Amino acid sequence: MKTIFLIVLLIHGLVHLIGHYNAYHPGKIDGMTLPVSRNYGFLWLTAALLICITAGLLSFRISYWWLLGIISLLLSQFLIIRFWQDARYGTIGNVILVFGIIVGYSSWSFHQHYRFDVNEGLTRSVVEKTEILDEKDIADLPDPVRKYLRYTGAIGKPKVRNFKVRLKGEMRQQGKDWFKIRSEQYNFLDEYERLFYLRASVKGMPVIGYHEYQDGRADMNIKALAIFPVVHEYGQKIFEAETVTLFNDMCVMAPASLIDRNITWEEIDNKSARAYFTNGDVTVAALLEFNEQGELVNFVSEDRYNVEAKGKVRFSTPVSNYQEKNGYRLATYGEAVWHYPDHDFIYGRFKIRSVSYNVRSNQQR
Repeated sequence: MKTIFLIVLLIHGLVHLIGHYNAYHPGKIDGMTLPVSRNYGFLWLTAALLICITAGLLSFRISYWWLLGIISLLLSQFLIIRFWQDARYGTIGNVILVFGIIVGYSSWSFHQHYRFDVNEGLTRSVVEKTEILDEKDIADLPDPVRKYLRYTGAIGKPKVRNFKVRLKGEMRQQGKDWFKIRSEQYNFLDEYERLFYLRASVKGMPVIGYHEYQDGRADMNIKALAIFPVVHEYGQKIFEAETVTLFNDMCVMAPASLIDRNITWEEIDNKSARAYFTNGDVTVAALLEFNEQGELVNFVSEDRYNVEAKGKVRFSTPVSNYQEKNGYRLATYGEAVWHYPDHDFIYGRFKIRSVSYNVRSNQQR
């Protein structure tokens, strides 16, 4: 859809060159009935350039492209009205541009909400001196969890106050096709926040979403074309579900955070441990499963609410493909699975693109 819009925009911009040409070569173009002065010819050229530059900014994903689009639109429509008899059909191109500007502004505004929340978290969570994680800090953890932290290389590195992760992957709903996603998220551990922003394409239509978990609440908002609501879930059940997700992120993406004061551990055997994570009035439980090497291979919880089932469904995230990421050995591939009574359903497959810890505000980009 974006490609089609860009092509239409470029054609619309280039058509404005007809007005510029007519100013310097009057009578050369059939169907042009109104004379065009050289001053107006310059304006037609300016409009053409502005529209083409607008298309260029959009193609390079410059978030403010719509601002230049508004200027281009106003100049273009002024010229079309001035030369209405010859140029009236150009209004069709501007109607398309108006729709694109609305989508562009809505997407920018939606993303700004996310950026504002992130900046607040970064300002709050950064400390001048970060403590180092050592063996004393993990002495009370179950054996397989201690082995996991050593395996990942967390020992001897700074304790984690926040982390940023970029993912790519694909998701689906029951009975529907997979669609690709890219996401960026910030997790803050001083006040337990998870800010997850995603972009996707569903049957060629751009979709954006923001999962906001902070201040004792959770809100999941997904929109098509940044305008049309697709999913908007919030409330206590979503908060409990996202508490499981936050804890899952800590286990998989930030092993050093497993010394958190609000995690209670129960050792089962040398390859598994049960954990209870509390945030406010909500406590969720999860079973962590490890292999001989010390790698976490699965996270299983009975406490995650499923919107489609309207109740709690067993949830797991088998993970694999451990690789070096920013000085840590982390699982870089994972699946999200619902275990319904009659079948298992994989609804997400994800790969870690990058991970950063203790991010400061001047490093956020």
